[in-house]
Amino acid sequence: MKAWLLPQLGSIDLLTLSDIPEPAPAPGEVVLELEFAALNPADRYLAEGAYPARPTFPHVLGRDGIGKVSAIGAGVTDWKIGDEAVIVRSEVGVARQGTLAQKVAVPVESLVKPPATWSKEQAAGATLVYLTAWQALTQWGDLKPSVVLITGASGGVGVASIQLAKAMGHTVIGLSRGQTKKQALLDLGADLILDPNDTQWRKLVKQFLGEKRVDLAIDNIGGTLFAELIDTLGMWGKVSLVGRLAGPTPQFNTSTLFFRRLRIGGVAVGTYTPAESCAAWESVTSMLERTGATPLVDHVFAFDDLMNAFARLREGPLGKVVLRVR
Repeated sequence: MKAWLLPQLGSIDLLTLSDIPEPAPAPGEVVLELEFAALNPADRYLAEGAYPARPTFPHVLGRDGIGKVSAIGAGVTDWKIGDEAVIVRSEVGVARQGTLAQKVAVPVESLVKPPATWSKEQAAGATLVYLTAWQALTQWGDLKPSVVLITGASGGVGVASIQLAKAMGHTVIGLSRGQTKKQALLDLGADLILDPNDTQWRKLVKQFLGEKRVDLAIDNIGGTLFAELIDTLGMWGKVSLVGRLAGPTPQFNTSTLFFRRLRIGGVAVGTYTPAESCAAWESVTSMLERTGATPLVDHVFAFDDLMNAFARLREGPLGKVVLRVR
């Protein structure tokens, strides 16, 4: 079968389209013949050695995907040949071979049925970003209707965070560079979209909120923007750290946390057990049904056009970047 192989840590530029043996299912696993797979920034981080995983090489990246069951391992009773399945967060694409291939072996504990009203393209790229957004929104416990600010609002986690936060009844502010995606993000449910490159964006947030302040910031960007986020938080404000696309935060003054009792917490869906991932996914899909929201797909690339797909991911897509495998 065809698969994109990473020979060693270094860069996604090392990926080559190669022929490798088809996987065989171990007990408790099935093999999926993949129809669509999706890219995530974490794929690039892993290739560059900036992710806490050390897979066996050559390695196949790819954490998300949808496909049909083509082989069944011993002890599997809930799935049959031809069933369509979606991969929830697991070691697929991390410590074991991933979905940038025509077939992949997956433990059945990490499989769910695709939502009936979603397209295959939507389902293929949804699980990791929506589980990440869910953890970012819920890791602090029950959050009554509040003000949620989301950086990198047009990316996969950003879009998922807007939709889930809105379904939960929060006021949603998004930060997205430029003006081209503003209306689309407002249509998704955001109450206010601002450009973080505008030096007045914090002032505009405070004008919009009046006496209120931001209760929770979901930060996908990091870098110099992080310290600016802290300025918008109110008493007992919280930050859920998801990504660091802009790099480390320079010279952050921790005293800015003291007198408002601010809290910062990392988001890592890898800490979910398979059962927790499936339970969180059920909560996600139930929440989205309230508003009729569905995943946003930015672009679907051919399987052999992976390098352009990664280039689109780096540019900053509006939603998910997906590969058509079959």
